[in-house]
Amino acid sequence: MSADEKNAKKEIIRQKMIEHQSEARVVRKIVLLITVTIIVLAGVIGGGSYLYVKSALKPVDPESKETREVTIPIGSSVTGIANELEKSGVIKNARIFKYYVKFNNESGFMAGDYKMTPAMTIPEIIKSLKTGKVVQRAKFKMAVPEGKQLSEIAAIVAKATGQTEEDVFAKLNDAEFIKGLMAKYPDLLTKDILDKKVKHPLEGYLYPATYPIYKDNPTVDELVVDMLNKTKSVLAPYNETMAEKKLTPHQLLTMASLIEEEATEKADRHKISSVFYNRIETGMPLQTDPTVLYALGKHKHRVLYKDLEVESPYNTYKYAGLPPGPIANAGKMSIEAALNPDETKYYYFLASKDGEVHFSKTLQEHNRLKAKYITNNK
Repeated sequence: MSADEKNAKKEIIRQKMIEHQSEARVVRKIVLLITVTIIVLAGVIGGGSYLYVKSALKPVDPESKETREVTIPIGSSVTGIANELEKSGVIKNARIFKYYVKFNNESGFMAGDYKMTPAMTIPEIIKSLKTGKVVQRAKFKMAVPEGKQLSEIAAIVAKATGQTEEDVFAKLNDAEFIKGLMAKYPDLLTKDILDKKVKHPLEGYLYPATYPIYKDNPTVDELVVDMLNKTKSVLAPYNETMAEKKLTPHQLLTMASLIEEEATEKADRHKISSVFYNRIETGMPLQTDPTVLYALGKHKHRVLYKDLEVESPYNTYKYAGLPPGPIANAGKMSIEAALNPDETKYYYFLASKDGEVHFSKTLQEHNRLKAKYITNNK
């Protein structure tokens, strides 16, 4: 190959390299442009979403002096409350309100007729819903005390609804009614309540509290939903602890009901709880008298030795572990004690006539306390 041909070949190669470099620069510019465009779009979308949410959390009209009445029916869900607030023009966006409530773990909203303004902030609205500041006074109040069994609660509901105790009690045990409630509260009312050994599915689930009633003739359905909403809101803060301790709502309410029934005003519920858990851990039967009375279906001041022979899965003298379900409703103190028992080595306790509860580690010690505070004081 001549020198001219070699030079020509080199020139061709050089030109191709220049072309490739030029093309590479163009490609890099295109890629850079596309990347910048994507970043800008993402920023615009993200920024737009942020501004949208921020705007939705602000009052509808900060300068408004207008008052609007908002009705929250008994048993309303957060979604239902949010929709009602948006419909009334008190909030901008129901979905954002619902997310705000869930993110901040807000609960315990009360039914009623509220007086609100478009100038209210979301925290102000939530506070109003939780404190129950309503336009009209409650027609009456339904008080459900702690330690009440379903049959007793049925009598309270019957009085509030104008129905007979028998009809209300039948309703509270109706299979279709129970299934409907289970669909509404899947995390609270689980299949545990349908166990064949459970006497009454809703036993222990209707929370003890005073419920304001805003209509003359509330239905059984409305009152039960209100009580279940209360139970759900009371248990909500403990969900993480329940998961850590591997306790289901059914187990928690069952243990809490035993503590509730055994506790006196002077009792240390956390120590009573420790006795029950210590016994379960070692395989000892709980041997708690209230479960025997529940099995008998009677209220007695004293449990006799013959009563301890009653054949029932609720008889904790015969069967170890927790009974099939709660034996009564339990208040917050007993629920917290069921979740957080003291660390003790106690396996026995008894209450003296003055309501003081005495704990012991051995049967011998327990018998001495029994002789001192019970047998010799009859």
